Amino acid sequence: MTVIESSSSLDGGVMKKSSPIQVSRGMKTMIAALVVLFLFCKIFVPDSTSKGAVLGMLPFAAVLAIIALGQTLVIQQGGIDLSVAGSVSLAVVYVTRLPQQHDSQLWKAVLVALGSAFVVGVINGILISRIGINAIVATLGVSSLEYAVIMAISQGSPRRTTNLLNHIAANLTLGIPNSAIFAVLATIVVTLFLKRSVSGRRFEAVGANSRAGFAAGLKVKRHQISAYIWAQILYCLAGILLAGILTQPTAYQGDSLVFPSVTVVVLGGTSLLGGRGFPAASAVAALFLQQLNQMVLTLNVPFGVRTLVTAIALLVGIALYTIRWEFVRERFSALNSRRSVGAAHV
Repeated sequence: MTVIESSSSLDGGVMKKSSPIQVSRGMKTMIAALVVLFLFCKIFVPDSTSKGAVLGMLPFAAVLAIIALGQTLVIQQGGIDLSVAGSVSLAVVYVTRLPQQHDSQLWKAVLVALGSAFVVGVINGILISRIGINAIVATLGVSSLEYAVIMAISQGSPRRTTNLLNHIAANLTLGIPNSAIFAVLATIVVTLFLKRSVSGRRFEAVGANSRAGFAAGLKVKRHQISAYIWAQILYCLAGILLAGILTQPTAYQGDSLVFPSVTVVVLGGTSLLGGRGFPAASAVAALFLQQLNQMVLTLNVPFGVRTLVTAIALLVGIALYTIRWEFVRERFSALNSRRSVGAAHV
């Protein structure tokens, strides 16, 4: 068995094969959870499922889904990317500041944002893969540098986005927010890459077992660095869309997206230890988490409670995929059997 073939059995039996038509456990779980959540909201918090509320929620779910795709790639390589906040905020600043509200200059700002994202991804990848710095330390440090650039460009003050970007990101096509369409397309591209291409299978094999991948002749460090590069490209896309969705975004628009980006990846079933990834499930988990936040927001609870809801969702996701529930059920059954035997003897 080759390293690539064996990688499909390295994620605890969540999926046994690398078939693109097989639905992962994480996808089934998130679809079921999403249906239950919408039914619950429809009955008990109907304002959170009105047409206006859903159309207002979908663009932000799309942004989180695109960010989650990038975070999924990084986590597949056994890393974690905490530079999400700085990267998204920097993309927002580029596409709102550089064009100076002139539509004709928007494409230049987008190119600058994409180029900057590529450079940041290379820096992250080299620091973590080549030099061996801890991923948390490296990405937090890079995020701090990004905020320095943000302050130098914007001085921390907001700027209105261009009409063209607002039209592209915030308008509807056939009743669907354009940002949601971008998110679906990005999810399809990432999923096809991971599940249908040879490079994608090699990428997953390296994440599952880098030593075995190296022994098989795979370019381990190249795959690890590429994860951070593509993650930054996806964060940049999310930041550009976010700048268009909000007519006057702040210079720190990405601050609240770090924790949720990790949460939805875990909820989607991708292991924090690396290996196989489930980008489509991560995208559905983003929709679930955003609707959950929408429900809590409709109830007018404090911001701290909303943060607590996200933390609980993360803990549930970790417990769902790491605890051996069959073993727990067996232990409870054995305990009940002992109690029954003891009661019979009494």
